[in-house]
Amino acid sequence: MFEKVDADYLIVGAGASGMAFADTLLSESSATIILVDKEHKPGGHWNHAYPFVTLHQPSAFYGVSSKELSRGVIDKVGLNQGLNELASGAQINAYYCDLMHEAFLPSGRVFYFPRCEHLGDGVIRSLVTGETIQLGYQKLVDATYYKTSIPATHTPAFHVDQGVNFIPPNKLPFLAAPIKGVTIIGGGKTAIDSCLWLLEHGVPANNIMWVMPRDGWFIDRKNTQPSADFFFDSIGAQAAQMEAIAESTSLADMFLRLEKAGVFLRLDSEVLPKMFHGATVSKKELQLIQQVKNVIRQGRVLSLHHDKMRFEETEVNIPEGQTIVDCTASAISNLEITSVFKDNTITLQTVRAYQPVFSASFIAHIELTYPNIDKKNNLCRVVVLPNHDYDWIELTYQNMMNQFFWSKEPGLKTWLQNNRLDGFMKMVASVKFYEFKKLAVLNRMRKAAKPAIGKLKMYKAELGS
Repeated sequence: MFEKVDADYLIVGAGASGMAFADTLLSESSATIILVDKEHKPGGHWNHAYPFVTLHQPSAFYGVSSKELSRGVIDKVGLNQGLNELASGAQINAYYCDLMHEAFLPSGRVFYFPRCEHLGDGVIRSLVTGETIQLGYQKLVDATYYKTSIPATHTPAFHVDQGVNFIPPNKLPFLAAPIKGVTIIGGGKTAIDSCLWLLEHGVPANNIMWVMPRDGWFIDRKNTQPSADFFFDSIGAQAAQMEAIAESTSLADMFLRLEKAGVFLRLDSEVLPKMFHGATVSKKELQLIQQVKNVIRQGRVLSLHHDKMRFEETEVNIPEGQTIVDCTASAISNLEITSVFKDNTITLQTVRAYQPVFSASFIAHIELTYPNIDKKNNLCRVVVLPNHDYDWIELTYQNMMNQFFWSKEPGLKTWLQNNRLDGFMKMVASVKFYEFKKLAVLNRMRKAAKPAIGKLKMYKAELGS
């Protein structure tokens, strides 16, 4: 039986963002919290992730601020060799369960309702018993706004004939029959992961057909490393990015300069990407997937049949005995932006590019620190989630402007440096006065920042944004 519960905050969603928000509330206030989630355990979409999934960027700045996820090791073998470790889906699931049962619940300030749905106005219903209860709260936190879509549970946007061997990547490791040939549908990180898994498990590249609706720009993972040993890669890449923007003469020229500077990577040097989702790969991973030469670039699949795929302008035959892997789920199915703070509702969104958990922790800190709602929203301007290549312009512009406004706030710089989920502030702050080569990199970045902002504003105007 449910018992009536009252708390300061009702957080809907115990996924990565909801947990990061709750963690900062617990660390920085005496607030009480109700967590409601449809899953049977915390972790959100990680509960349904395909078995071979890992983080795309280092474990060192994922999870919640108070609990380390990374073991502090550099991978010695594999496609991530030489870089900071990437937690597996299983490790992330265990991490969130440990966090809930070893920290959140023992605090006495967290009330957790798994396998429950929020019907609105604080009314929740058990998905096990059907029982409902009215919860009391001061503020509602929506940690489900982006409506994360995952391969195992999404519905494809095209018709699939009955009987077609059409599976999510979750089933790849458990196929009973040997794989003769595989068709991967999708151009994002799930498709990349599926190709890598197949190639690492001995499926010849010639036996893989890759349906690529749009090519995407990739981020070089070496440039996302948050440890001091990678200062010249990570901070150096940020300086190179500023310079590439500042020195560019057009939008097209800017992307080519970013590629030349090592900021961006792409699958095929002959194909100019039109998509940017922030997918991060190592150069070893890129070299392996480039072995797949049978890449179909005919746009999106309209229908899938036993012997062919139909596109808008053509159709492509499917070899007999193919296993077709659906990698078309979009990680984010809601790209609309709303105010983070509105009346008594807080809607979690990204305020720093590619970093939803840092963003949730940051929003919680702003909620606790600033009483004025306009001030809160000014400090939590939403950074657009990218889809098309040109979305990178708005994303980068807002990212830079947010960082500028944050730097003007007393105490906020110190908070950023001490938050585990901020990957780079501590690296910059730790540079000593005698480390001349590092200081030169920072000077390059400062020198290029203002003209880069000017170019981004010009490109935004060209795009009408």
